[in-house]
Amino acid sequence: MATKYFRSIPIVAIYVWPGFFGSIFLAIGSLGVGWFPISARALDWVIVDYLQTESLGQSISRAFVVVGAALILQAWLIVGMDALHNKISDLKVLYVALFAWCLPLVFTPPLFSRDVFSYYMQGKLQLAGHNPYENGVALVPGWFKSGVDPLWGEAPTPYGPAFLLIEKFVAQISGTSSLTGALWFRFFAIVGVAALAVAIPFLARQHGVSDVSALWLGAMNPLVIMHFVAGAHNDALMAALVVVSLVFGLKHNWFMAAVLATLALGIKPVAIVILPFLAYISAQSNWASRINQGLKIGFVSATTLFTMSLIAGVGPLGWLAALGTPGTVKSWLSPFTALGMMFGNFMELLGFGNRIDFYVSITRAIGSIVLAVVVMYLILKPEGRSATRGAAFSFSALVIFGPVIQPWYLLWAIPLIAASGLSHKYVRVVVIVIAAFTIHGIANSSATTDTFLDLSDGVAIILAAAILGFAALASPHERQLIIGDKAERGIKPEMPEQNLLYQQMVIR
Repeated sequence: MATKYFRSIPIVAIYVWPGFFGSIFLAIGSLGVGWFPISARALDWVIVDYLQTESLGQSISRAFVVVGAALILQAWLIVGMDALHNKISDLKVLYVALFAWCLPLVFTPPLFSRDVFSYYMQGKLQLAGHNPYENGVALVPGWFKSGVDPLWGEAPTPYGPAFLLIEKFVAQISGTSSLTGALWFRFFAIVGVAALAVAIPFLARQHGVSDVSALWLGAMNPLVIMHFVAGAHNDALMAALVVVSLVFGLKHNWFMAAVLATLALGIKPVAIVILPFLAYISAQSNWASRINQGLKIGFVSATTLFTMSLIAGVGPLGWLAALGTPGTVKSWLSPFTALGMMFGNFMELLGFGNRIDFYVSITRAIGSIVLAVVVMYLILKPEGRSATRGAAFSFSALVIFGPVIQPWYLLWAIPLIAASGLSHKYVRVVVIVIAAFTIHGIANSSATTDTFLDLSDGVAIILAAAILGFAALASPHERQLIIGDKAERGIKPEMPEQNLLYQQMVIR
């Protein structure tokens, strides 16, 4: 027993402690640069008041956040190197590490975003008898003191009826404390992370790929820690329900798969793209069977959505009018939005006036057309890909061609990408994207909130690229994962029986 214990110490030291201490650093930093509602009693604590209001305190808090995120990124890359080289064979090792990395952030104030306070106030809006698809939270007295970003004060909610019910429940049990409400929403987000951690390995095994590597890439990456746990975004629940719906689909329970997928779109409507791919899982390889199965899944989904809407007390399609709410933000991270802003700035320099919004609307419309074409192609031409891979590409298209990109939007697709397998080349691409958005998140928490380092979105992107490039040259783990090495296998089938499993998942 003692020998077994001492053998486990290096594993704990290498995989658990660096990320654990990184999260502790984030937790300490959150006291100064995390989001407290104005009404929070914690603001009267001496240490919190110092970190929140004094220049030196702010600098210390930012330093803790930067170092904490860097430690988590480094720990994740170390685990990744061993996972991709088959040095980790037991999922329990990663589960222990993930648990440790999340634990210090359970009771901290929201970090990297304060959307969670909007969730709480939307619940209060419902309790006051208002329809959140028609009204903003500014109708509720004291909304500003509850921590809501003024940008969303007048905006209707873009979320589905399932999340409205969660918001209402949390607002009811949290009373007048929006900070308590934020912690409840973090609980739901952590439930989502836990579900991802269980479901991703199952999907990976079904595709004949390493469940350890898929779990590492899909559920342990720093974006999950920063935005699902610390940020408590509802995307965690949505992403989890999408992945679990695919699990039920592969278990030949299409009815439950359809219900879960509808719950996902009942949180964020973008999840609707999963439904056609569920039909492909349970249908035969002919269009008559696919259409028939699609109609059955569509009926179950429509019934579930209608039922949720009735329970929530809103119209079943009320959320359609509010889908454009997130698009009110203009971010350089979105290619088509950035193109419109660049062209608008250029035309302004030529003396044609400030018409940036006009040009952004044009480029976003073009992006929407491209998005529709890509998604329809993926749905109507599914052959040669698994349903999981098709769904992953669809979510990727929603992010790339959408009007706005937030760092946590990448987590719509990454769990599915990891579970359906990647060559070593594309593992590097995903790692680079995750690392870059992690560094960007440190410099600029999101396009809708204040920045930790007081940098513009564009400068933060440049800084992220520069730091990532330096890390690729300076650290062996980053260098091997980003540049690659000869021993790297990627996340793909290696044995004949694994290849057979993968081929069975491919749509013919």
